[in-house]
Amino acid sequence: MHEPGRALFGYLHGGSARAPLSPAASRRPPPPPLPGKMMKFRFRRQGHDPQREKIKQELFAFNKTVEHGFPNQPSSLAFDPKLRIMAIGTKSGAVKIYGAPGVEFTGLHRETATVTQMHFLPEQGRLLSLLDDNTLHLWEIYQRDGYSHLEETRSFILPGRPGFDSTNSPPSITRVTVILLMSTCDVACLGTEGGGIYFLELPGLTLLEDKSLYQDEIMQGVPEDYRCGKALGPVESLQEHPQNPSKILIGFSRGLMVLWNKSTRDVEHLFLGNQQLESVSWERSGRTVVSSHSDGGYAVWSVTEDSPKSIQPVTSTIPYGPFPCKAINKIVWQTCESGGHFIIFSGGMPRASYGDRHCITILHGQTLVTLDFTSRVIDFFTVYNTEVEEEFDNPTALVALVEEELVVVDLQMPGWPTIPAPYLAPLHSSAITCSYHISNVPLKLWERIISAGEQQSPRLSSGNWPISGGRNLAQEPTQRGLLLTGHEDGTVRFWDASGVSLKPLYKLGTAHIFQTDCEHNDSLNQSGDEEWPPFRKVGCFDPYSDDPRLGIQKIVLCKYTAKMVVAGTAGQVLVMELNDEKSEHLINVAVVDLLQDREGFTWKGHDRLTPKNGSLPFTQGFQPTTLVQCMPPAAVTAITLHSEWNLVAFGTSHGFGLYDYYRRNPVLARCTLHPNDSLAMEGPLSRVKSLKKSLRQSFRRIRKSRVSGKKRVNTSSPSSKVQEANAQLAEQAGPHEVEMTPVQRRIEPRSPDDSLSGVVRCLCFADTFLRDAAHHGPTMWAGTNSGSVFAYALEVPSQEKFSERSVEAVLGKEIQLMHRAPVVSIAVLDGRGNPLPEPYEVSRDLAKAPDMQGSHSVLIASEEQFKVFTLPKVSAKTKFKLTAHEGCRVRKVALVNFASVVCEDYAENCLACLTNLGDIHVFTVPGLRPQVHYDCIRKEDISGIASCVFTKHGQGFYLISPSEFERFSMSTRNITEPLCLLDLSNAHDITCLGSNFTATPKLNQANGTHALQGSEANHSPASNDRTPDEQEASFSPTPVDSPNNSIDTPLDTTGEITAEEVKDYLVPSEEAERNMRNMTEDEARSPGILIK
Repeated sequence: MHEPGRALFGYLHGGSARAPLSPAASRRPPPPPLPGKMMKFRFRRQGHDPQREKIKQELFAFNKTVEHGFPNQPSSLAFDPKLRIMAIGTKSGAVKIYGAPGVEFTGLHRETATVTQMHFLPEQGRLLSLLDDNTLHLWEIYQRDGYSHLEETRSFILPGRPGFDSTNSPPSITRVTVILLMSTCDVACLGTEGGGIYFLELPGLTLLEDKSLYQDEIMQGVPEDYRCGKALGPVESLQEHPQNPSKILIGFSRGLMVLWNKSTRDVEHLFLGNQQLESVSWERSGRTVVSSHSDGGYAVWSVTEDSPKSIQPVTSTIPYGPFPCKAINKIVWQTCESGGHFIIFSGGMPRASYGDRHCITILHGQTLVTLDFTSRVIDFFTVYNTEVEEEFDNPTALVALVEEELVVVDLQMPGWPTIPAPYLAPLHSSAITCSYHISNVPLKLWERIISAGEQQSPRLSSGNWPISGGRNLAQEPTQRGLLLTGHEDGTVRFWDASGVSLKPLYKLGTAHIFQTDCEHNDSLNQSGDEEWPPFRKVGCFDPYSDDPRLGIQKIVLCKYTAKMVVAGTAGQVLVMELNDEKSEHLINVAVVDLLQDREGFTWKGHDRLTPKNGSLPFTQGFQPTTLVQCMPPAAVTAITLHSEWNLVAFGTSHGFGLYDYYRRNPVLARCTLHPNDSLAMEGPLSRVKSLKKSLRQSFRRIRKSRVSGKKRVNTSSPSSKVQEANAQLAEQAGPHEVEMTPVQRRIEPRSPDDSLSGVVRCLCFADTFLRDAAHHGPTMWAGTNSGSVFAYALEVPSQEKFSERSVEAVLGKEIQLMHRAPVVSIAVLDGRGNPLPEPYEVSRDLAKAPDMQGSHSVLIASEEQFKVFTLPKVSAKTKFKLTAHEGCRVRKVALVNFASVVCEDYAENCLACLTNLGDIHVFTVPGLRPQVHYDCIRKEDISGIASCVFTKHGQGFYLISPSEFERFSMSTRNITEPLCLLDLSNAHDITCLGSNFTATPKLNQANGTHALQGSEANHSPASNDRTPDEQEASFSPTPVDSPNNSIDTPLDTTGEITAEEVKDYLVPSEEAERNMRNMTEDEARSPGILIK
């Protein structure tokens, strides 16, 4: 006979719920249950089956694969003209290298410091980076297993000047301000804030102390009248003579430039500038120097062998004068075979009138254009002919990195148009408000979307993308994937998410449908003929929204009928269809009152958007046919579309509605407001929440939890005495072979009068059994913030009678979850436990027909637990209490199909869940057995968790910054990652990178969480390491943990027994009474009523 206390002790010390039972424990019979309320614990079932563990390894693997979009907070830029690759450094210490589409490398400095400068060692695949902590780092691209990888191999920090008192001299004296890589690529020159120049041997990063050049050595050759007892200031520029590598042009902050001969260690020429120096550039022949200054001007200097030692400028001009101008930060002079020369510079704008503009000016002959960007210019470079034997530069493209985007200008085409970027598109050209992914897009729809995008923005430049180095070795995507992003300005952007590069396809705008305060005026973007400076708007980053009500909140698209629904912040629901031609038509407007004349509620939020009157012109692409306006005009929180039934359902914080867009007829409106839902009437754009009321509600919750806690503690009760005995037993030693499930956290029920309890969180359509077990039909399901689920039976006419009969909706079931946790998702499963196919999938032979013979079930995911109910009786079948077990809350869920990497025909449907702690959990369906558990997003990254979207085949996206998506994969088969090769002249294999170098997988990403490395990527608390005995164990024919196991999982009856409240509106009252009587007589027949 087992003692109850001993059993509980084994539970307390039995370790993790995920640890397998020992063989001894598996042979022992379970102890008898404890009396009364002590039925809180149950023994685990048999341990993990080796066959199931093997299947898990073939199905699940977590990897962070690629970062899509534009790097957040870029700080530096570099280009290798030989390999044609570009590097971008960021303020978070990330280094990102790009070549041809699909060729990408990402590295992260161990120090979280800003990358201030980067320089490629041409044609070597090496990159030298400087951080703002004054450390230098060498990165190398090496080959391993047939692919190229990026690794940091060496680092260096400049020591103090020998002979100086380091305790009294400022540390900034050796702070590196500028780096010059000599054309021989074996030496780097470092200019410092103290005016000294140091030389580093490459690639070893060894300081050549005997070659160091200090400012006092240079000052000896400076005329006395120029010195005036003042220092020359920091080194601002270092430029190698284009025809003589032994000569270096040194520019100091004060304005002096010196042509220094390294061989003879003497000053050949002095350029006596009288304005603070910003930048210096050589002309290709070495006979001309151009310098830019802090007063917004630039000077041209002539250099010949006959020139005197001290040189004055030939010309000096302030292009945007005569009034005070801002500094010209960088200037480039390049020659053309066709005549004339290019002068390209950033900055120099008149302070008073255009001091807030971010510009790059291109001057060629008599042509001058001022490129006007919407964010700060970081750096730029030109793509030109670098062959030594060539006489002219002949620049072909200008590449400008600004704070929020990358812009490439074609310098060969008349008018200098921009070249569209195949990657690095600014996802956040307007702030992203929502996202939606579509897998396996049909080819016809794909081509129609691309055609609409090409018509929308015709290509003006015939130039090729200049950053084209490397080869993409990744296989062509097996299916086409679309990522749709909704934005604050009312646009929806379509992205090709099939491969490594996220390519823009098409942009849909909704603002022109409404009367907004600030109408778009394209003429503002075009400069007038006589305007000075001649501004030209370039780039697409536009962070300003005409009206915050335009923001897109929800998107849904039917890939088979090209029908799309877009819903926004002011309650607008737009039904659209794809049209291959331009058109001009009226938009049908319908207003749906979700309050249903309920008294006592006054909307205090924003007004609705007013649609424009009359026919409106629409370009090729998605065109709106119907506008459904929810009243009050609160933000839409959920939408769903069923194109086969011509129905769209939508929900807000006040209720939900159903609309027949074929007959243009509202079918249903249901108010979900609780009498105390005052916050729901304020809207997201009004900040009138009462602090007093908020504090009052918080104190009420505290008081309730204290009272309920006191009620639970009763020292005289038998159960409390047993608890005391268990506590004493916990201090003693006991048998380790008895292992139990972990203690579950007690979850306090939520108050029904919590604010915003009426928010509709999810909606879904399903053809299932709601009335009875013999007849199936269309249904609609809605879940709210208060744990309520409404199920409606729909009367949908056949295709032939759509125009004759209207759709009708009858409330069938109403379920109230006892803990009132918000319902995050609802999905109906067929008789085999598989998700129901999408509309038109079966009729077009794209999916198997669902099993309509066996009993269907509905999977309801709340923020705290997952439950599967049988249909049509809505009795509980299985559940998993995530919050009680793991202490986290559900944020995102999706049904995902995981395909095996070993067997092409084997796949499983699972439930993927992202929690508020940033973890991903995967469960079997419908058994709800935990499979794997991964750390994905930092728990502090609330916006990243909120932005996450799962794909149907085991991948996902989430924002790691306003401009970047991190892509991850939970599947062993479906992985999208860069696989590329960079052909190097002196290809260094992993063996030549130094004895202290060890290659690692992908390093920590720049802005997200750490990627799992090594064995951690496939290891999780839910799949522990197996012992050799377990690996050699014989495979069981039906694994206990398998989703295909036909044995129903018994209900987890841990905790106090509570009952769900289920109202059936389709069953006659006599039958309902009979059902209730049967339930009390035979609990086993309907265990679902006895769950928590």
